[in-house]
Amino acid sequence: MSQMPDWVLTTAYSAHMLATVVWIGGITFQAALLLPLALKPETGPKLRSLLGSIRRRFLPLAWLSLAVLIGSGLTQMTASTNYAGFLVIQNRWSFAILLKHLGITVMLAVMAYQTWVLYPRWARLELIQARTTDDGTGADLKLLRHEATLIRVQLLLSVIVLILTAVARTA
Repeated sequence: MSQMPDWVLTTAYSAHMLATVVWIGGITFQAALLLPLALKPETGPKLRSLLGSIRRRFLPLAWLSLAVLIGSGLTQMTASTNYAGFLVIQNRWSFAILLKHLGITVMLAVMAYQTWVLYPRWARLELIQARTTDDGTGADLKLLRHEATLIRVQLLLSVIVLILTAVARTA
């Protein structure tokens, strides 16, 4: 393993923490604040529209954060004295990192599903609602509940990933 300059590691750690705050903070904001409001029966289309606007603004930040997390995480991992090679599981650190990466992979799969399946369904529903007098409340709530479940899964996985990060740091 080659010695990495301090400034590279400092930059990688800083970028990693910032990307973590953006990604997991956005998920937490949606799960704890937005979705409970949007799921209330008395909530109208205006709040759901606001949720859609926030979703469209957050999604590019989430994908950018993921790219930064991958790049900065690989930099940190290869600089670690615990790293012995790809899929070499020889200590508590490497096992925690493996589980962490599996959790992130599931989060990535959920985010990909949201981006390329669920959110296009929202866009189609909004088009239908704009062209008809039907407010689509039934379909609206069904999609919203589905989205809420996925965001809660991501929140749970993000907590697990943070715990595994703590385990790796103390190994």
